[in-house]
Amino acid sequence: MTITDVARHAGVSTAAVSKVLRSAYGVSEGMREKVTAAIAELGYRPHAAARGMRGRTYTIGVLLDNVRNAFFADILDGIRDELRQTEYTVLIGAAGFDPEDQAKTIRSMVDRQMDGLILIAPGTPRAEVLATAATTPTAVIGHHDTDETHDTVVDADDTGAGLVVDHLVALGHRDIALVSAPGTRANRWKRTPEAVLRDGYVKAMERHGLAGHAQVHHAAYSDDGGFKAGMTLLTADRPPTAVMTGADVAALGIYRAAHELGLRIPDDLSLAGYNNTALAALAPVQLTSVDQAGHTMGSTAARMLVERVEGRRDRAMQTTMTPRLVVRGTTAPPRSR
Repeated sequence: MTITDVARHAGVSTAAVSKVLRSAYGVSEGMREKVTAAIAELGYRPHAAARGMRGRTYTIGVLLDNVRNAFFADILDGIRDELRQTEYTVLIGAAGFDPEDQAKTIRSMVDRQMDGLILIAPGTPRAEVLATAATTPTAVIGHHDTDETHDTVVDADDTGAGLVVDHLVALGHRDIALVSAPGTRANRWKRTPEAVLRDGYVKAMERHGLAGHAQVHHAAYSDDGGFKAGMTLLTADRPPTAVMTGADVAALGIYRAAHELGLRIPDDLSLAGYNNTALAALAPVQLTSVDQAGHTMGSTAARMLVERVEGRRDRAMQTTMTPRLVVRGTTAPPRSR
């Protein structure tokens, strides 16, 4: 089925069909109804490659590292809801944690002429992201490094870390550990979400006079990463009485490690996550977590990206979410040692 078949069925010119497909200016409502009715009756679907040759494919590529991170589902829901009433289709690239694998996925998206990219906390070297953004409209979620070539959506991660520390200190905790993703300096991102979170945690501990009790343990944001971190921290000579993590999925791994060691939460260990995903609110878990509005982050990134695709080139935009602490059943005053 071709555009010519649609034009013949609707009794209009191929140019008119093309204008309707492109949502071009000057198309009457009657013409639009004729063409859309013909498209529906014939089951016509525009060929993506052909649209690309005309300058637009109406596809948005989303890069993420791990489909098991429930927070990414919140972001994707926001992107989908924002684009639902548009012609844009979202295609997801789950590239893993390796920087080169992520770079390969980004290049594939560009090669397939996607109209724009949303990169969720990319591990790809910053120079490559900037080079890509210079030619393909791009929005970056998570990284606090800004540049005129791309739009940015972040959470105030330092504030979020402070909210958790303040809460735990108010309960009476002093030995509070942070489990954070390791990151890497090789990719030249200076203000990654984990780096900003770590800075906020350290400053909050210092503010409470607990600098000597600060402990940062690096682990992947995954259930397995959290489990390994939990086994290390909780079997140390002086284990923490409270642990906060940079992602709910890692907190659940620590929860599993505590259970295996015969520790009860929150009686023996207070535990706090980050992201406030749907998992955190499950009845058996009830995880205290920081809500950073993942759905809003996704919808905001999608809206800014479409604006950039459709002509905004004069300035880059940055939006910062304000986190809030959601207290549930995994945090309580510490027991005497």
